[in-house]
Amino acid sequence: MAEALLLDAALENIPYGFCVWSPQFRLVMWNKNYRDLYGFDAGAIRRGMSLEDLVYLSAKLGNHAEQGPQAFYESYTGQLLANRNGARHKSQEIARGGRTIETAHVFSHALGWVVTHEDITDEIASTEIEQERQRELEQQYIRLDATLNNISQGLSMFDPTGQLLLCNAPYVKIYDLPPALYTPGAQLEDILSHLFDIGMSTSGTREEYIAWRRSVIARGKFGKTEHILNNGRTIMMQHHPMADGGWVSTHEDITEQRQSEARIQHLARHDSLTDLPNRIEFLEQMAKTEAALRRGEMAAVLYVDLDHFKAVNDTLGHAVGDEVIKQASARLWGCTRETDILARLGGDEFALLLRPIASAADAARVAERLIKSISAPMLINGQSVTIGVSIGIAIGPGDGIQTDTLLKNADLALYKAKDDGRSTYHFFEAGMDAQLRQRRAIEMGLRQALEKNEMQLVYQPLLGLTENRVTCVEALLRWEHAGETISPVDFIPIAEDTGLIVSIGEWVLRAACRTAASWPDNVRVAVNLSPAQFKQRDLVAQVQAALSAANLPASRLELEITESLLLAQSDSVLAMLHTLRSMGVRISLDDFGTGYSSLSYLRSFPFDKIKIDRSFIRDLTTAPGSLAIIQAVIGLGKALGMLTTAEGIETQDQFDLVRNQGVSEVQGYLFSPPIGSEALDRLFRDELGLQQATA
Repeated sequence: MAEALLLDAALENIPYGFCVWSPQFRLVMWNKNYRDLYGFDAGAIRRGMSLEDLVYLSAKLGNHAEQGPQAFYESYTGQLLANRNGARHKSQEIARGGRTIETAHVFSHALGWVVTHEDITDEIASTEIEQERQRELEQQYIRLDATLNNISQGLSMFDPTGQLLLCNAPYVKIYDLPPALYTPGAQLEDILSHLFDIGMSTSGTREEYIAWRRSVIARGKFGKTEHILNNGRTIMMQHHPMADGGWVSTHEDITEQRQSEARIQHLARHDSLTDLPNRIEFLEQMAKTEAALRRGEMAAVLYVDLDHFKAVNDTLGHAVGDEVIKQASARLWGCTRETDILARLGGDEFALLLRPIASAADAARVAERLIKSISAPMLINGQSVTIGVSIGIAIGPGDGIQTDTLLKNADLALYKAKDDGRSTYHFFEAGMDAQLRQRRAIEMGLRQALEKNEMQLVYQPLLGLTENRVTCVEALLRWEHAGETISPVDFIPIAEDTGLIVSIGEWVLRAACRTAASWPDNVRVAVNLSPAQFKQRDLVAQVQAALSAANLPASRLELEITESLLLAQSDSVLAMLHTLRSMGVRISLDDFGTGYSSLSYLRSFPFDKIKIDRSFIRDLTTAPGSLAIIQAVIGLGKALGMLTTAEGIETQDQFDLVRNQGVSEVQGYLFSPPIGSEALDRLFRDELGLQQATA
């Protein structure tokens, strides 16, 4: 608004007609004196009007009578086009009433043609007056040109002696000038002294600053500098010399622009969620460390991967997952030194560069601190979330000097830490590359396993102690690949990581239902479901289709889920479970007592069965605490009306103990290992024969 008022005032107070034509001969601006000279009504001309239309309109009002509109238009545009070198050009024309109008125009690449129109009829005979008027017009044009080109910024204009001629409101506001310093006639030294006081010079004395500014003026060349004021604002100052020895200075507050640029540069090298350095920044820091490694100095690269984060993200949602990442990054950062570099590489992966270190033991101590720090529960939205961390360590220069080599070796060590049970760390060792190749081979084989019919099911019976017979059979997945049997311990985690478990799980469900249809009617089939399968909206439809295709009653299907699925108590997951149970499908909670165990899970859904993890059974005869836990779980199951199954029964002592505690079912090698469908059929026949013989 202030700029518009200043411009309007400048135009309307010019004592002659004034207009600006764009390089395309379109009208940009004009003043009232211009309209009055040629007799235009206030609304007759408009911004964007073509020069040709205006000439014809002017001719109708009695102007250009000596040439006619077309001839005048061609002559006038020829003059304009011939004068685009920045020089000032004058001409005369006859307006209505025989008045002589002198026009002067100059071309500006920023504006176009700036044209002045003055009625010189009364002064044409006076050469002296004409010369004085010409000098005055030139001075006024210089000032107007500077104002028009810099009006959007803070602007000040000085004469050759250093006296202030004019300044605008933004200039006064930027520097908080007192009235004495923005009044025309104010001295340059006084203004510079004030600018020095508010921070226009970052170093040196007041006298040195004033001398520097004077040297810029004396050079008579365009100059541009940036200054950070005491209030933190960044000002771009530009010096524009004028032909008469004076100058115009423009002043622009570019604080937000510089802050935005700094933010963009920061984001290019930092993670937006945690504000830690990102992969780009980490790799550059690693590259800078290579020279030290070549000199024999030691550094360690730690690849850090959060354990169980995928389960948290899948069950609690991405918002909670993001909060876990932020809290984890804060804890990791708290274990570092100023010389270390901690970066988030993406997802739940972090990397830590320890430089320098005296020995591998230094890296081990940091890894132990990281594991301890991350393992402490996190309180997020009133809920306790527990994760862990696995760490792979490569030590340079022994494990490599090049960045790529160290990172690859740390990644290999991380895989080993995960294989060792997670929540631990592992150093790089020779031969780990072969293990990685094996993992990749498993992943590639999994992608074609179903097509090649390499997957098969084996079945482990569950003995109902009250019924004294097989009441349920658990379907277990096996994979025969390239002439060898791949253990589920090796390929199931990879299938989970890659998402292949979804298609594999659907195949298991269909095959298990199809096989179970041939069993006695009082025997159920138990199928394990992955949390990833619950992310599929059509899971219920898949179960219905499998039951329908096998003609198997829903009551004979038992779906086993783990506690990680219930970690978030997601409404969608619970809705699926209730829908499946309403169909008649039985729902079993597997591996109870491990992972995220909480009694609240048993309250959140009415399970049909609780399966006691085999780890408690293994220590049953040696650890009194295990027996106490089993007693509690069995008692809890009875109170809630849920069956209980003891997994991993391998000895008679274990069997006797859990039977005496009132467990509902037992499963384990003491009774039967996992067997093929034909062996299972024989078991059913033998069991039927025994029942008939004793009837």
